[in-house]
Amino acid sequence: MVSDVHGNARDLARAGDGADALICLGDLVLFLDYADHSRGIFPDLFGVENADRIVELRTARRFEEARAFGARLWAGIGQDRAAVIEKAVRRQYAELFAAFPTPTYATYGNVDIPRLWPEYAGRGTTVLDGDRVEIGGRVFGFVGGGLRTPMRTPYEISDEEYAAKIEAVGEVDVLCTHIPPEVPELVYDTVARRFERGSRALLDAIRRTRPRYALFGHVHQPLVRRMRIGATECVNVGHFAATGTPWALEW
Repeated sequence: MVSDVHGNARDLARAGDGADALICLGDLVLFLDYADHSRGIFPDLFGVENADRIVELRTARRFEEARAFGARLWAGIGQDRAAVIEKAVRRQYAELFAAFPTPTYATYGNVDIPRLWPEYAGRGTTVLDGDRVEIGGRVFGFVGGGLRTPMRTPYEISDEEYAAKIEAVGEVDVLCTHIPPEVPELVYDTVARRFERGSRALLDAIRRTRPRYALFGHVHQPLVRRMRIGATECVNVGHFAATGTPWALEW
């Protein structure tokens, strides 16, 4: 089980070793590495110094200033922003999807671009979002993407749309999402020093349907990685880009 891969194709290729299946909870794309500002699409285009600056602004929650700064940088390259980003994302997806073992079950993160996935997902990769699947005799439900934030990442959706996908999944043994339930200890990032967005609908579903596990990622350095909500073990499966280590679910 991995989440927040963010360009780590090398370790992804080994993540499924010895497992019946690999589950990926999204965020394959690396736009900007907050731990190493030299990595990602942004520094490739604009350099490390500008990456330092935009991280500084975002960490200080000065989002309007960050957007204005970014807009000035994009205006300076004289190319269509969407086309440039898509070209870079395609390069990353080609490498990352090729690294997935068979079988892989995957859902989208908030920085992913879902419309591109069908071009890269091979026969051994099953993409699920608001869907259920049986793996090893247990029912797994998958809900991808994130909720809307000032960051305006590519796959952010409304609370209503997200809740509808949670409802469509229904009762499962293992509930797999990119973002955590809305619990302060699970959504607070101790390095970024901010609360990320979690889902109230997800929290309500966990309390109502009582899956054995609720698994997620999104928050790279959470205050708490694991906690129990009623009968459900809630686990942040980790920031795979940094650790290169998958989290193992064993029955």
